[in-house]
Amino acid sequence: MAHQFPALTCEQKKELSEIAQRIVKDGRGILAADESVGTMGSRLKRINVENTEEHRRLFRNLLFTSDVNLNKSIGGVILFHETLYQKSNSGVPFPKLLKDLGIVVGMKVDKGTAALAGTDGETTTQGLDGLAERCAQYKKDGADFAKWRCVLKISDHAPSSLAIYENANVLARYASICQQNGLVPIVEPEILSDGSHDLQRCQYETEKVLSAVYAALIQHHVYLEGTLLKPNMVTGGQSCPQKFTPEQVAMATVTALRRTVPAAVPGICFLSGGQSEEEASLNLNAMNRCDLLRPWRVSFSYGRALQASALSAWVGKVDNEKAAQEAFLKRAKINGLASLGKYVPSGSSDSASSASLFQPSYTY
Repeated sequence: MAHQFPALTCEQKKELSEIAQRIVKDGRGILAADESVGTMGSRLKRINVENTEEHRRLFRNLLFTSDVNLNKSIGGVILFHETLYQKSNSGVPFPKLLKDLGIVVGMKVDKGTAALAGTDGETTTQGLDGLAERCAQYKKDGADFAKWRCVLKISDHAPSSLAIYENANVLARYASICQQNGLVPIVEPEILSDGSHDLQRCQYETEKVLSAVYAALIQHHVYLEGTLLKPNMVTGGQSCPQKFTPEQVAMATVTALRRTVPAAVPGICFLSGGQSEEEASLNLNAMNRCDLLRPWRVSFSYGRALQASALSAWVGKVDNEKAAQEAFLKRAKINGLASLGKYVPSGSSDSASSASLFQPSYTY
């Protein structure tokens, strides 16, 4: 947006735009490996593995070293603070390992949610204090993009105007600070799938939220060409009695995005939101096969929907590492194809990839 006091130089804009384009180029998406210590612990607990720093490192190492051609489907990896400073089994710092593969390194930079008083359990996201200093340090340490998650929910009284506009403003302030420090901000206003709402209600609330987010981004002079969006898909709530097809989800989601997301945004990288691995892939594929015009690349930023099968195959055992890597690579390749609308399901999927990954009021 042209204005009297430019927020970024031409050189800064060029760098940010190029980073964003690299992440979502030609069917690439994002591996969200930014789970906190507690969240990773809950996942390790389900496979009876102790939550130690070494076990967390071993699993991330397994993912990052799975294939020298990983960058054909994974354009970026989001790390947690701990992981940025860990090394592979061969002693290579994870940021260098990923960069050598041609993968862009990202960082989770928010500090989690806090309650908004006077609402039906709604929240805002903390972490703006000291964010500029953290971003500057992460840039020096190898990161080129960042992620900040805001959480909204659908209920009889939510999302409220307070929650929508507070979270939109927080996302805009975060995005501006990131760009000032050379990091491409991933803007993530997640509407949780908790609830019994139908597809139409989710579409309505998604359009309201995204409209507010982009109004705030523009007001804060955020350079949209140097951002990525990480939204929820438009789906029915987990308790909704009606089930919707991938084609219905795709039409509702792309319609909502076309009404709210400027064409200047390079890419939209969906979160999986507790969908099974296969469901997340099918819905993404349907969006890229939808006959509505999409001016942005439509891709993925999956955590659970890229890692669930790998975790189930690994169960903390060295002998299972190859099988776990194969399971991860299979999902990465499937989602790369889905980002191009070229995924053709085989008609059968294993139990791990078909299992729901939903967790109520999901936090990480």
